[in-house]
Amino acid sequence: MKTKVWIAGLVALLVFPMVADVAHADGIIIPIPPPHVVEPVDLAVKYHRVSVVIRDQVATTEVDQVFVNESSYQLEGTYIFPLPEEATISDFAMFVEGKRLSGQMLSAEEARRIYEDIVRSRRDPALLEYVGRNAFRATIFPIEPHGEKRVQLRYSQVLLANKGLIKYVYPLNTERFSSKPLEDVAITVEITSREPIKSIYSPSHNVAIERQDDYHATVSFEATDIKPDTDFTLYYTVSEEDLGLNLLSYKDEGEDGFFLLLVAPSVEVDESQVVAKDVFLVLDTSGSMEGEKIEQAKEALYFVLDHLNEDDRFNVIAYNTGVTRYAPGLRPASEARQARDFVRQLEAGGGTNIHRAFMETLRMTSRDRPQVIIFLTDGLPTAGITDEEQIIADVAREAPESVRIYAFGVGYDVNTWLLDTITSEHRGATGYVEPGQSIEEEVSAFYAKVSAPLLSDIELLVDGVTVDDIYPYPLPDLFAGSQLVVAGRYRQGGPATITLRGNLNDQIKEYRYEAYFIKNGGDDFIPRLWATRKIGYLLREIRLHGPEKELIDQIVSLGVRYGIMTPYTSFLIDDRQDILTDQGRAFIGQGYAAAPAPTAGPDAVAASKAQAELGSAEVVGGGESESAQVKHVRDKAFVLRDGIWTDTAYNPDRMKPRTVVFSSDLYFDLLRANPRWGVYFAVGTEVIVVLDGQAYRITRSGAADSPAVTPKAPRIEPPEDYGFIGYIWEILFGHMRKE
Repeated sequence: MKTKVWIAGLVALLVFPMVADVAHADGIIIPIPPPHVVEPVDLAVKYHRVSVVIRDQVATTEVDQVFVNESSYQLEGTYIFPLPEEATISDFAMFVEGKRLSGQMLSAEEARRIYEDIVRSRRDPALLEYVGRNAFRATIFPIEPHGEKRVQLRYSQVLLANKGLIKYVYPLNTERFSSKPLEDVAITVEITSREPIKSIYSPSHNVAIERQDDYHATVSFEATDIKPDTDFTLYYTVSEEDLGLNLLSYKDEGEDGFFLLLVAPSVEVDESQVVAKDVFLVLDTSGSMEGEKIEQAKEALYFVLDHLNEDDRFNVIAYNTGVTRYAPGLRPASEARQARDFVRQLEAGGGTNIHRAFMETLRMTSRDRPQVIIFLTDGLPTAGITDEEQIIADVAREAPESVRIYAFGVGYDVNTWLLDTITSEHRGATGYVEPGQSIEEEVSAFYAKVSAPLLSDIELLVDGVTVDDIYPYPLPDLFAGSQLVVAGRYRQGGPATITLRGNLNDQIKEYRYEAYFIKNGGDDFIPRLWATRKIGYLLREIRLHGPEKELIDQIVSLGVRYGIMTPYTSFLIDDRQDILTDQGRAFIGQGYAAAPAPTAGPDAVAASKAQAELGSAEVVGGGESESAQVKHVRDKAFVLRDGIWTDTAYNPDRMKPRTVVFSSDLYFDLLRANPRWGVYFAVGTEVIVVLDGQAYRITRSGAADSPAVTPKAPRIEPPEDYGFIGYIWEILFGHMRKE
């Protein structure tokens, strides 16, 4: 479930009006400096720890924060606590240095007036994100110079449920008010339910999930030295059905919608529900595997052999210049101990005959049950047939539809194009074990996830609403202890019947669900998650089949619209580039030669892993700070252009913005009439945003006008001094750079 943290840096990151936002409840101290201090000051937050206990939809949240006054003078602070929207608060308590503090409950109107006053005095629109909410206010005094104040909160609320879907939100993004990164942030959520818990999913953060049984789970997130800017959002579903399915959707009026399906079986699965499978362990024993690599690979094979299910069958195939098999054909799981002896005696030596290894393995496969091939190699094909295209074609010809191929490339001397093509064509996946990583850990962790297949050859059918553009494509098999997170598009909206069909022990099994696709509104994180996955799919197509203009244009369009960093949209972070006009975007993507991408080496491995992360993304955001040039707010992306945060939906060739002076009467009148606009106005004091079809230019000066944007010639150079983004640009497409 955990997605690697580094992908948040690459993507520059990223919920159903029928389920309310139920836990926006973090506290902020707005410091009030002495009269002789002119400049506004912010307090630093030392740490932020949150403990949540959810029992049958009643959530009790305990918050522990330490604020630090790093100034040399005493401060008074106004503590603002935006209350959860549409939630029933059954208990609320606040403690400062262990003493209960009295405060005042404010209506949404009263809170708005306070926000406006603070925005005017501090010239900072950030608080406008909370327009439209009730709030708790308290005065904290004194906050001594270089002193600390510990604030603790406890509140309880009832979480709403809709068809078994329950949502909890904690707004970590308020910590952007801290004057420096937090030393540590930790959130722990303990869930107890009378109904079986199915899916547990966070679209916002890389969480660790521990499932004790069907009725108990613990979710945790930890990070250090960060300024959180993403609300912590958690969904979980409950159902008495064998397979739980829940729908989330989002749609703007007049446009196609986006949906997300959460599909999960019970944690405790009856053995009769587990599909019997055949497992082929194919191990490279060429000379380059000698030493630690082959010993680790043997340990990985031992793990798989020890965790075969009772009705599974297996074989071990060792290959170098030739091929050696444990047995002429498949053997029952009861022979796993004897197979360990065969593996123990394997030695490294000779070349790498990948073609023959695949051919002899595939001749043992059948069509009557799932066929799982786990293929390990640390090198390029050097013996027998070495032409990659012929190897791919021969594997495609020999492999029945029941075959799933999972390849592990060890080190950098592997042909990523060959392995990625074979696994993608046979509904598997590729993993890369880089130097310093453990082969045993990588393979063991993978097999633990796929050891108990429940449903294979899955199809998704929707009656009543037209759906398309679904990712991942094709849908992977479903395993015990795992879940499917499926993103796609839909038209119109309304009630629908969703059918999930698959193969269960050589029989077709169907699960039907009644669902509703929202016609307007919904969970606004879904579009960016869908776009991230589609970009990953398109990048894979380019890596495997070459850079087609149509694919590049799609990546550019999606990357700009949703602020997703890709090799083709690295221009997002360069304010000298025009990405807003049609002509400007037409330049992007030009200049990329059709030269083949590297197939081996560190760059090729990194490119493959980056594309795979995008294609299987479940998290949008991850708690990482956003780029200095790109921000995301709900379903919008903003890029910094000439000092103005500009909505990527704005096209200066087609739109004339209405000028609104920051903190003017008109500015606040618009917010009173449209409280939901507050999150967009909170982006900054210089903003261009498109709302309800009208572009607005928020500016400090009434004389300002819409900036003219002149299309410029494309720059193919990667961003200088942009750390990880520049590095990944070089890895993926540095070979295409225009000299």
